[in-house]
Amino acid sequence: MEKKMEILYKVHNNLYINLTNRCPYSCTFCLRQKMDKVGESDTLWLLREPTAEEVIEEFKKWDVDSFHEIVFCGFGEPTEAFDVLKKVAEFIKSKYNKPIRLNTNGVGNLINKRNIAPELKGLIDTVSISLNNPDPEEYAKLVRSKYGVKSFQEMIDFAKECKKYVPNVVMSTVDTTISHEEEKKCKEICDKIGAEYRIRPWED
Repeated sequence: MEKKMEILYKVHNNLYINLTNRCPYSCTFCLRQKMDKVGESDTLWLLREPTAEEVIEEFKKWDVDSFHEIVFCGFGEPTEAFDVLKKVAEFIKSKYNKPIRLNTNGVGNLINKRNIAPELKGLIDTVSISLNNPDPEEYAKLVRSKYGVKSFQEMIDFAKECKKYVPNVVMSTVDTTISHEEEKKCKEICDKIGAEYRIRPWED
């Protein structure tokens, strides 16, 4: 018998969707380097990637109406499983009156080899992109992307594209990982894009 996988899990008052372990980044501050779980989960390491049908079936086990928001975010980068993400988002939109957020590193276009931002229209209400650092070189040191330094500009360009198709675009840094001066520069980047800037707690 296959061991139970945690596909949906609760964090604060939101329901999170864990689609994949895959990620092109190996961030120095990533939670999964030090722990197996986040929020009210036991382990977020997936034995395999769930199908869209399996994810949708999991919703029957939860009182979805009790949650504020539904969030695509697990131990991997959600856009690594983009086709499944879209099918699940379509289901959520048709079944529940809940806002949907995508937490992403912002290089989904590189991962999927196309501009995926237009495909988010009508499915995702908020895209939260990890900005991490205002300097491309320092950003590269922090995130250790398999795509190298170009990841920074790809992330910025993705944020700009998302502004065209998604109601809310948020760009974030992790508290204590950069200086206040760097945070100020991050705010300036966000202001130019028209995105909201958020400093999130390390454990969030």
